[in-house]
Amino acid sequence: MKLVRAFPLVLLALALGCASGMGTLGGASITPDELLAGAPLGVTQGSLPAVPTAEQVLALSPEMRTFLDENVDRKGGDNLKVRQLVEAIFNSDTFALKYNEHTRSASGTFRAQRGNCLSFSLMFVAMAREVGLHAEFQEVEIPADWTLDNDTFVLNRHVNVRVNLEPTGTLFVDFNIGDFRTSYDTHTISDRRALAQYYNNLGVELMQGHDTPAAFANFRKAVAYNDRPLSAAWMNLGTLYLRHDRLAYAEAAYLQALQADTSNLVVMSNLAHLYEREGDQKQAANYRRKASHLRRHNPYYRYLLARQAFAAGDYDTAISHLRCAVRKKRKEERFYSLLGSCYQRKGNERAARRWLARAREVAASQVREDAYPVDSKVPPTHPPGM
Repeated sequence: MKLVRAFPLVLLALALGCASGMGTLGGASITPDELLAGAPLGVTQGSLPAVPTAEQVLALSPEMRTFLDENVDRKGGDNLKVRQLVEAIFNSDTFALKYNEHTRSASGTFRAQRGNCLSFSLMFVAMAREVGLHAEFQEVEIPADWTLDNDTFVLNRHVNVRVNLEPTGTLFVDFNIGDFRTSYDTHTISDRRALAQYYNNLGVELMQGHDTPAAFANFRKAVAYNDRPLSAAWMNLGTLYLRHDRLAYAEAAYLQALQADTSNLVVMSNLAHLYEREGDQKQAANYRRKASHLRRHNPYYRYLLARQAFAAGDYDTAISHLRCAVRKKRKEERFYSLLGSCYQRKGNERAARRWLARAREVAASQVREDAYPVDSKVPPTHPPGM
C-alpha cells in the first residue's frame, strides 16, 4: 500500500468565505433531497439494490470466533490479548492476510484473507472488540497520494486502528507499518464515520464497474450514515452525475461537498474543470485560485515543490519552500533532512550539519508503537494537478 492515509486531505482547514459558492449551471436550485432521489440517473427507491447494514459490515462469522478461540486468551490481560491477536493475523502460518484494492466487510476480509486498509481495519476492530479490547477507528492525516484506476484518478486516504490499553497506554495497529509515521496528525473517529467511508469505498468501486444503481445506493448510504456531512461521498455522487452528463446535478453535489469541507481541493478542482468545460472562465478561475491558496499553505505540498527545485539544482528556492513547510509542520524529519542536503549542495557545511542533526533529533523523538491502514477512495473527475 502506498503512503496515503487520512480521511480528510492533508490540507489546512482554512475557512474560505464563499467556498460553498453559488452555482452557475443551475445546481444551486437543486436540493439535497433531489440529489439523493437519483431521478436523473434513472433509479427509483424500489429499484435500488440492497446495501449492507452496519451490523452486517462489522459482524463476525462463526469461523472468526473459532479463530479467536484458538489464538487469543480471552481471560488474559489487554496487552496479552492484543499481542496474540496481532501475531495470529499477521503470522503467515495462521492467517496470511494480504493487501488488495477491494473493499470488504469484516467477515468478507477474514474469509478472503484479502482486502484494502479499510477492510483490514473493519475486521480488526470487530475481532478486537469480540475479545474485550477497546478498539477504535483512527484517521491519520498523511500527504495525499494518487493512483490511476480505469482512467480515473483516485485519491487514497487512510485510517488505522487505535487500541486503548489503560492504564499502560495506546497501541496503533496499522496494515502498513513501514509507512506509518508518528509525525502525522491522528484523531479517533466514530463507527458511523468509518462505516460511511466503507459505503463510499463501495460506491467508488461500483461506479468504476459502471454499476450506477449500486454505486448510487452506496453513496446515498454514505451521505446519510455519517454523523456529520461526508464531503467525499457528496463529491463522488457529483462525479456519478457528471458521468451521466447531468451537469447541474453534478454541480449541486460538488457544492454540497464543498459546504461539508471548505478545504477540499479535489472538489475545487472538479468544479474548476466543470466550469471551464461549460465556458464559465470566471468561476473556473475562482476555484483554481482558492485551490492554489490552500495548496501553498500545505507543508507537504511545499515539500514536494522543494524536492522538484532540489532536483533542478535550484537550492535557494528549495530552502524557501522547506522553511515554510517547517513553520507549518515542525516534527517532520524529511523537511530537515532535505534542508541539510540543500545546504550541503550550496557548500554551507555548518548549516548542513545543523539541519541534519535536527533531522536526527526529530526522527529519534518519533516513538513508534506496534502497528499494522482505513483507506478511502475519492475519484476526482480530473487529476490533482490544475
